[in-house]
Amino acid sequence: MIFPFRRMRRLRKTPQIRKILRETTLNPEDFIYPLFIQEELEKGDKKHIETMPGQYRYSLEDAVEEAKRLEDLGLCSVLLFGLPKEKDEVGSMAFHPEGIVQQAIRRLKEETDLVVITDVCLCQYTSHGHCGVVEGGQILNDESLHYLSETALSHARAGADIVAPSDMMDGRVAAIRETLDQNGFEDTLIMSYAAKYASSFYAPFRDAVCSAPAFGDRRTYQMSPYTPSEALKEVELDIEEGADIIMVKPALAYLDIIKMVKDDFQMPTAAYQVSGEYSMLIAGIDAGYITMDAIYESLLSIKRSGADLIISHFTPLFLEGQLDSCF
Repeated sequence: MIFPFRRMRRLRKTPQIRKILRETTLNPEDFIYPLFIQEELEKGDKKHIETMPGQYRYSLEDAVEEAKRLEDLGLCSVLLFGLPKEKDEVGSMAFHPEGIVQQAIRRLKEETDLVVITDVCLCQYTSHGHCGVVEGGQILNDESLHYLSETALSHARAGADIVAPSDMMDGRVAAIRETLDQNGFEDTLIMSYAAKYASSFYAPFRDAVCSAPAFGDRRTYQMSPYTPSEALKEVELDIEEGADIIMVKPALAYLDIIKMVKDDFQMPTAAYQVSGEYSMLIAGIDAGYITMDAIYESLLSIKRSGADLIISHFTPLFLEGQLDSCF
């Protein structure tokens, strides 16, 4: 009989013992903070995102200042999203050399030591809100690759360390890798949104960046939650096409996918704790149903599932020490 000689509670009897026996830890370098930068805003005129309490659209000046503040607290990486003044059918401001993201990249590389990652997509920049070129109500895959590649190249020219295509067009990683290499940016990394699901958890983000599609939805290019094996195929293809880091999005509803991807490929793996996950937890805390400890527990679950990097709107709270573990 094993009991009473083997008592598992001995491993948990004090906070100090529990701490030294932790198998999973959260560190500042694990986090990537998404920054929303709106071209038409002036310094000091940040806009609160109603569907994401505590999150803002920043002017260029304020975004840089916020990034510098967080860097002083230990932040290592940011992920940039731009909101342009003008939109058109092909999202030309996405790849304009003086676009808001391109300006932000240059400022951040001049004034910080942060790893600058840029979202590569067209949805914030197109008049129709889709992630690719549209013709006759159809999202054209191959025709979109040129514009996505030009966007990634413009980011690399501005100084981005990592470009992150989020559009889910087939072949976009290969097209971007070829374009970067041909233009002397062989060392620019690609972090691919490899397993990006058509998720209801994106709703607050679309409000944040004004990117809701004008017609239809994105289910013809984002993945179905019903087919987990498809994630492995998507990740494998992106790795073969040249992705250096792969991402699963969303995170909390897809912890099983994160684990599958990490176990199968052993690649640097990121997970995006998306806007709806953020707002859901904030709403529960505001209602008194859960406590702030739930935020830490959610982040820990993402790390434990296999993610090396966590893109999260909770990053400032973690860096500010507001999410100390109670466990």
